Amino acid sequence: MKRQNRNCIINGKEFYYTESVKEQASVRKSFNELADKTFGLSFENWYRLGYWRDAYIPHVLLDHDIVAANISVNVIDSIFENRQKRYIQIGTVMTDERYRHQGLSRFLMETVLQEWIPKCDGIYLYANDGVVDFYPRFHFRKAGEYQYSLPISGGTATAGKLNMEKGEDVALLLKRYQRGNPFSRLPMLHSEGLLMFYCAQFMKDSIYDCQDLGAIVIADFEGETMTCYDIFGGNEADMLPILHQMAGSRTKKVVFGFTPKETDGMQSSLRQENDTTLFWYSSKECIFNGNRLMFPILSHA
Repeated sequence: MKRQNRNCIINGKEFYYTESVKEQASVRKSFNELADKTFGLSFENWYRLGYWRDAYIPHVLLDHDIVAANISVNVIDSIFENRQKRYIQIGTVMTDERYRHQGLSRFLMETVLQEWIPKCDGIYLYANDGVVDFYPRFHFRKAGEYQYSLPISGGTATAGKLNMEKGEDVALLLKRYQRGNPFSRLPMLHSEGLLMFYCAQFMKDSIYDCQDLGAIVIADFEGETMTCYDIFGGNEADMLPILHQMAGSRTKKVVFGFTPKETDGMQSSLRQENDTTLFWYSSKECIFNGNRLMFPILSHA
């Protein structure tokens, strides 16, 4: 994927625009410093582990060697209603406080949209409450996501936990990921890098192997609730045996981090997440209109 680089003048000041961030150590360092100040995040460990792939593309404006502002593009491939789709998720929108109110974010957003509108089936982003008035200026509109849950009982808790410090366990996870989530109405494809952003870091203690069912499950437990973020592999005909191997004797409800294909016996509710609003680019067909869907939680970037 060819990267763009050029000088540009914004509001009377010269900046250097580049999409080559991970390849340049000094730029990557400044990018991580700004991400840490803005979100409390660093992408360096993800990079060093080899999981920062070409599907995550920062678009930055540099003032010499300082990243003044960034908007990242995440290329998300999926299948919806038996048709392959390519979606663009915009994320890591940030401007150094020294460069705010100078039009940098506008320049980057217009640049990203101009480049990617012809190349995708949809563009979306998750905005925090402080910037919900910014994105409608670029023809983004709010959309609602629906999350499903299922009562459950009789769990056996027989699934084994994987160790992300072991190469063979990582290899097994990636092998099962290649088979996809056969139970998802909107599965993510070819997103190993984004998967490992979670599984090699924040969720490395939440990965389970239902060995005899050929499935790996990413899940968390709180009280009587299991949150099933994703399932990779397994038999497409029936998800319940997998859920029963995961659930413990105290588990009474499963909340899904993806939209199940089969929703008989399930409840759905409008997803409410603190300080987060989904926006969809209005010139593209919005799959959420008339569909009770959500993007998988592990596809958020």
